[in-house]
Amino acid sequence: MVVDLEDLSLWTGPRAAVDEAFAHLRAHEPRPFMQEMSTDGSRFGGYWALTKHADVVDVSRRAADFSNAKGCNVMDMPPDLTEYFGSIIAMDDPRHARIRSIVARGFTPRSVGEVGEQAAILANELIDDIAERGSCDFVTEFSALLPLRIIIDMMGIPRSEERFIFEATNRLLGSTDPEYIPDRSRKGLRTALAQTGPALGNLVKELAEDRIANPRQDLITKLIAGDANGDNLSPQELASFFILLVGAGNETTRNAISHGLLALTNNPGQRRLWQNDFDKYAFAAVEEIVRFASPVLHMRRTVTADGVRLGDQIFDEGDKVVMWYYSANRDEAVIESPHAFDISRASNDHIAFGAPGPHFCLGAHLARREISVAFRELFRRLPDIHAVGEPEFLRANFINGIKHLQCEFTPTRLAGKHPSTTGA
Repeated sequence: MVVDLEDLSLWTGPRAAVDEAFAHLRAHEPRPFMQEMSTDGSRFGGYWALTKHADVVDVSRRAADFSNAKGCNVMDMPPDLTEYFGSIIAMDDPRHARIRSIVARGFTPRSVGEVGEQAAILANELIDDIAERGSCDFVTEFSALLPLRIIIDMMGIPRSEERFIFEATNRLLGSTDPEYIPDRSRKGLRTALAQTGPALGNLVKELAEDRIANPRQDLITKLIAGDANGDNLSPQELASFFILLVGAGNETTRNAISHGLLALTNNPGQRRLWQNDFDKYAFAAVEEIVRFASPVLHMRRTVTADGVRLGDQIFDEGDKVVMWYYSANRDEAVIESPHAFDISRASNDHIAFGAPGPHFCLGAHLARREISVAFRELFRRLPDIHAVGEPEFLRANFINGIKHLQCEFTPTRLAGKHPSTTGA
């Protein structure tokens, strides 16, 4: 069996084919060398694909041997663009540690708790918009908008910018999909990305300059002016982090929720189990949704010196290694019956938020809260909501995206405002 992880047609088809490909690699060639594919289909360079859970965990812990600073995407970009689009995930310590410590101000347990309360209100706003219709595109009308609204509200960005941000992040993280960038020429792709990134950055830089002069109770103020001693993000650093937050942060949660509805639809017994006792299974169900979805398919690291060893393999300085989280989260050596969706797992050692190490996802607790609140409110308001037809997957091998997913439910007539469930 020949497996080509750079063939994007693999990622637009059934996930069973992806599961079969990775199972073959784990069993027969757990660290294969993959040639990169350019936008015109030509092949160049390459990377070592890590498919085993143990390898991904090992590399994640060894920041001195496997660097983030040259980028987390497979393809090389100029250093300034790598940092601009990657923010803290494209840095090594000590710069990474400094910026991460500042950004952490917005993700304290108290902040996440407050967001959880607001998330229930926002979820109900979105449900109000669809409840009487009986069907909708679950992605574009619920799962994509919920985390996006949470983020822009946290940042203090006007809701009027929501559509622009939604479309911009689709282009940035869906640049390999013609739905988001129709002009597939090299010039067309460069133009679209060159316009989109700075437009997002300029939006938040203007807000940052305003918050320096006029502080508010929002995340921008915390990051740009929250430290009286001046240890804050610069407007440029904030712009870079914002692109990461609304891109990777929003996309991962939106796709976890989308894959969650699909998995619950395809596994009605698991759905009934959760709906019959939401609180009992909420924690494990969210962990299983995140594992099963693995919204970020991979991250790259770059070897820092000749002679770096991983197991029985020795690398050269500059070698690229790509940690395939999707495969690691289905590694039979760690996850029992990994292809089954099971919300009652006693052990779920997934690494969908990254493995232990300096780059473990800072927003993991926020994402978990958003997913839990989303399904609590959906089950409460639209208890029979379910996916219909086949999902339309993103043509990409970085984000495990669902672009469109039709769903149906019994229409519900609105009768005034619907209070959110407390304790979510």
